[in-house]
Amino acid sequence: MWRKSSYSPDGDNCVEIGAGIGVRDSKAPVAHVPLSRQAWEAFLDSARSGHFGGGTR
Repeated sequence: MWRKSSYSPDGDNCVEIGAGIGVRDSKAPVAHVPLSRQAWEAFLDSARSGHFGGGTR
């Protein structure tokens, strides 16, 4: 099951995630980058800690 970002204003131009599946662009849903659940959780932990220059919302 794919989920769209809640930050996407119209739901058409966003990144989608699939738990245990990967990440894809909503404009090109056929292709995706496969990610394990562990890799996705590591990415989220890094993003939340501000590793990518952002921080939490």
